[in-house]
Amino acid sequence: MSTLHKIALTFIKFIGPVSAKSLLAYCGSAEQVFSASRKQLLQIPGIGERTVDAILNTDALKRAEKELAFVEKHGIEVLFYTDPNYPQRLKNCSDAPVLLYFKGTVNFNHPRIVSIVGTRNATEYGKMLCKQLCEVLTPYNVLIISGLAYGIDVATHKECLRNQISTVGVLGHGLDRLYPQVHRSVSQKMVLNGGLLSEFPTQTNPDRQNFPKRNRIIAGIADATIVVEASIKGGALITAEIANSYNKDVYAFPGRTNDVFSEGCNFLIKTNRAALVNHAKDLIYYLGWDDQVTEKIPCTQVSLQINLTPNEQSVISALANGQLAIDELARVLNIQQSKLAIVILTLEMQGIIISLPGKVYKLA
Repeated sequence: MSTLHKIALTFIKFIGPVSAKSLLAYCGSAEQVFSASRKQLLQIPGIGERTVDAILNTDALKRAEKELAFVEKHGIEVLFYTDPNYPQRLKNCSDAPVLLYFKGTVNFNHPRIVSIVGTRNATEYGKMLCKQLCEVLTPYNVLIISGLAYGIDVATHKECLRNQISTVGVLGHGLDRLYPQVHRSVSQKMVLNGGLLSEFPTQTNPDRQNFPKRNRIIAGIADATIVVEASIKGGALITAEIANSYNKDVYAFPGRTNDVFSEGCNFLIKTNRAALVNHAKDLIYYLGWDDQVTEKIPCTQVSLQINLTPNEQSVISALANGQLAIDELARVLNIQQSKLAIVILTLEMQGIIISLPGKVYKLA
């Protein structure tokens, strides 16, 4: 599939991530979307006359040519939804972007990824928690995601750099600019051990509506989201809510009841939207990283005298060689997490599999 057509798909008016994936499913590739006839396009569910006119118009391809020239000039990687290097955890989310632009060095299918978010008005307490988090996570070969915003975000990125942890900033604008500008020196260092990621093309300003969109990537790309400090109306709570909707783990540090920037964290914990974290070491337990397996133990074949559905049998087969997180199971089995969760619950109730901290599962 040509990079030009992949990019052009995102410039078609009235086409969002869900309808773009529908077009790809029916047409087979981005090139075939643009080569399809009006009659063929109108047969696709959800695609009407207005959208077909936009597809047949050449404006998207012309704009894509300019974008392609920019990414090639600046060494930017284009991560397309059907590519193997596209973040697989994010791919399991129904509203995942069809295309991402990345400047950096990491593999987004890293075995351990966490997102750390919080208020733009970080207190010394919040900065101390970021420092503690990164120091504790350093030995675990983790990739840390945040948003390169003021406050907790940039404090996290700086601590990652200090501890030589790979870190990626997800942006609410194109890679031809940086907001806030004061973080440019940090971003340049991040590109050498991590990078900058955006779904937005060049000429996209850091407009307010872009940041909730950016937050779904921060939530979807990781195994878990950690909220350090947040007010009750902060963007961090939006990220946490999105992570919950994706069936991802969410953790929060509590604060004093009269602290404005702990109010959001306390609310998440109180309403069971996040698990309470007293110390960064708690995360190692929650995520199931405390057992450092150095040798794979051969697993005997499980014999079951139970009538199982094909999906249930697939889950058991996948777990035969060891424990897996729900994200990895969904990727290996190519099953949406919402459907997989029902299968897992059924197997748990039958005593066939057991749940470990961090939504990790193994055979009983």
